[in-house]
Amino acid sequence: MRLAFWIALRYIFSKKSTNAIHLISAISVFGIGLGSMALLVIMSVFNGFEELLQSLMNSFKPELLVSPIEGKVFSPEEEQILRLQDHPDILALSQTLEEIALFEYEGRQNLGSLKGVDPSFWEVLSLDTCIERGKRPLPKDFADDSQPVGLLGATLEHTLGLRALRDRPVKIFMPKRELKKYTATTGEPFRKRNFYPGAIYAVRQIDYDNMAILPLAFVQDVLAYKAGEISALELRLRPGANEQSVQAAVQEIMGPNFKVQNRYQQDEAFYKITNMEKWVGFLIFAFTLLLVAFNMVGALWMLVLEKKADIAHLQAMGAQKSLLRNIFLAEGFLLSAFGLFGGCLMAVLLCLLQQEFGLVALEGAGSNFVVQSYPVSMRLSDFLIVIITVLTIGTGAAYLPALRASRISSGPNQAD
Repeated sequence: MRLAFWIALRYIFSKKSTNAIHLISAISVFGIGLGSMALLVIMSVFNGFEELLQSLMNSFKPELLVSPIEGKVFSPEEEQILRLQDHPDILALSQTLEEIALFEYEGRQNLGSLKGVDPSFWEVLSLDTCIERGKRPLPKDFADDSQPVGLLGATLEHTLGLRALRDRPVKIFMPKRELKKYTATTGEPFRKRNFYPGAIYAVRQIDYDNMAILPLAFVQDVLAYKAGEISALELRLRPGANEQSVQAAVQEIMGPNFKVQNRYQQDEAFYKITNMEKWVGFLIFAFTLLLVAFNMVGALWMLVLEKKADIAHLQAMGAQKSLLRNIFLAEGFLLSAFGLFGGCLMAVLLCLLQQEFGLVALEGAGSNFVVQSYPVSMRLSDFLIVIITVLTIGTGAAYLPALRASRISSGPNQAD
């Protein structure tokens, strides 16, 4: 095989009887380089967006989430809470209660999520990094159920038209669960409570930003749940803890009636859609590389015709058909490798320049955007996938010319 590569390398740089072979080969190498660069840049951009969204959402998602398999709420046993708190790899635990509610502010109404949290919630999630205006409510604010102060998501703030913090209350309307059917004699069908928004946070995801975060006891009262009834346990792990082993331990403590989800499992649909978009883009550009490879096929066919005399001489010296075939397979491999090397260099350079200077800005990016230019993140796994893909396409494109070369006869007559 080494001999085949050496001869193939000589053929690439040797003088040809016609410049068309050099030209077509150069076009093939350039096209493969451009396609490789596009593949890597596209995949890096998808990686950048994925990591950006993950960093934003992870500030609002616990490392482990415990929720009931059936029903909306449950009352955890004291023994379960103590065992979770005593686990050496669990840093903090918070009890939360979440439900859909109707919010109203000065006549403007909107549906959103109502989330009740205990004081430990701030140890579980680093939500301080998402606060845009105001200050996070202090424990004393959460202890005062008469005038509770909470956080309001940016989407909910916008739809309600909030003017100022801690100025006028936001009203909460929650249907009374005990009323199976409303009639004129059943009285008011909604429970009504007020709270004051103390801060505005933004995760840049509508599912998380359309929410109000309030004291757990207050939300339990609004929803007419008993003290101790919650919808989830949210856990934060110690740095360096093995997530899988802790997840299994928590599952054992809680029992089969509960599900314990890590961050990926909590938002599995998002990750699947992001990966699907990334690989669809990869397949589209891989197909364009396949089309570019047809130039290489043409160049190699012309090279086979050019080197008929050399092939005959090699056969006369005892060269096997496998050697002749491998020479032109190596030719396709080397042409692909040259283009791939140049494409990788260009992709790395472009990504580094984009990271440093933001050369390509997001269309319509303004002060409300988290980033002003396309984020990029290069991964070694993507480079390996592109390398394998390009070399496979290049070597595959050389197969038919290589097969033709192996069938050239060394006799006075033509090939078989």
